[in-house]
Amino acid sequence: MKNIMSVGEDGGDGRLVIVSNRVALPDEHGSLPPGGMAIALNAALKQRGGLWMGWSGKVRAEKKQVSPTMQEANGITYALADLSDKDLDEYYYGFANRVLWPVFHCRVDLAEYNDARKSGYYRVNRLFAESLMPLHREDDVIWVQDYHLIPLGKELRERGCRNRIGFFLHIPWPPADILATVPVCEELLEALSFYDLVGFQTDDDLNNFAECLSRRNLGRLMKDRSCLVKGREFRCGVFPIGIDTAKFESLAKLATRDGDLQEVYKKTAGCDVAIGVDRLDYSKGIDQRIVAFRHFLDRNSHRVRKTLLLQITPKSRGEIPAYLALQKHIAELVGSVNGELGTIDWVPVHYTNRSHGPLELAGLYRLARVGLVTPLRDGMNLVAKEYVAAQDPSNPGVLVLSQFAGAAGKLEGAVLVNPYDPEAVAASTEKAFRMSPEERKDRWSAMKDSLIGHDVYRWCDGFLAKLEAADLPA
Repeated sequence: MKNIMSVGEDGGDGRLVIVSNRVALPDEHGSLPPGGMAIALNAALKQRGGLWMGWSGKVRAEKKQVSPTMQEANGITYALADLSDKDLDEYYYGFANRVLWPVFHCRVDLAEYNDARKSGYYRVNRLFAESLMPLHREDDVIWVQDYHLIPLGKELRERGCRNRIGFFLHIPWPPADILATVPVCEELLEALSFYDLVGFQTDDDLNNFAECLSRRNLGRLMKDRSCLVKGREFRCGVFPIGIDTAKFESLAKLATRDGDLQEVYKKTAGCDVAIGVDRLDYSKGIDQRIVAFRHFLDRNSHRVRKTLLLQITPKSRGEIPAYLALQKHIAELVGSVNGELGTIDWVPVHYTNRSHGPLELAGLYRLARVGLVTPLRDGMNLVAKEYVAAQDPSNPGVLVLSQFAGAAGKLEGAVLVNPYDPEAVAASTEKAFRMSPEERKDRWSAMKDSLIGHDVYRWCDGFLAKLEAADLPA
């Protein structure tokens, strides 16, 4: 379903302004980075004309403050702001990813809060606000993306911005007791009240947010999903993000004719394949999954030498010690399993840190009889949806999905598991491999219908329609 609305369809002609930590800038051939969100937001921006602002990816001299670099591509204006090494360390690698990311994923034990990181986080949000103010127009609609920029709405309001401003959180919102571990939790909650619309992935996330407001005596969520915090009224909503289902389905069909993938198919012939695809992150449950796969082989001796796990795990955030430690731990775990169970002509876990393009991933998803998507906590998890979209309708694979992924509430045909219980995951993996063709088709069909009805374009349309309907701030 591809129907990107014009936010000004009710008579306005304002642009759409997207603000995010990074900008999905097309390459020299005009191709966009992989990912449904980048495609959908670019489509919305292109349709009505718009501006996308974010970090350029470049590092500037510490004291050199310059205006964003402006670029034009495909009818879209990109405003690219440089950050200093200090900004990156305190804002991105510091508060955003050593405080907010672990806490929002319920890993309080990994949070490393300090005042310098907090200061850097707010400083960069002020920088983004100051950079955007001269660029926005009176009738623009502004859409802020994700946890890096929670204070941006407040910073814009304090500089006189009266536009409609929306915020969408792509990661989970934590329970009240977990959020309370962040020393500035009340500031974060109050900052969200400066938006006109705050969007979450799931009802659980919205309910957690409402509980945080109530427990801090800041406000409460009404039946119509409006909130009042210190005299400021705003609305909340649930907008589960999807993928470009039709495009991913066509990629999977195309991949079956790709020469390199044909070689992979030949090399895995005679083996049943399970696949896991995750950025290297402690929230993804990769080490627990490998342990569960070891249990699966131990309890199903007939699967040894006939089944393998393909685990694709691009590295990320190597500047953060917790990620370096995880990288080492997983590599050692894979080595242990392969060393103990592998033979000269077969290894149980094929583990790679190389990134793969959309075509290659689609072909590998289609090859795998089982998709193992077992995060410990995830806002949505689009890998689950990509796996379903890539399947052959005449012989689909089975999705084994963590109950703690946001996608679990939308993909009712998945086999749901508790990733903290490796033996249960092992049993569900065997169930998935043994499932009859009729049951596999029934489960897949239900999930495919959900993907079509809730694709990334529906997500974009739904949020923007609700934001456009919001009252302008007084």
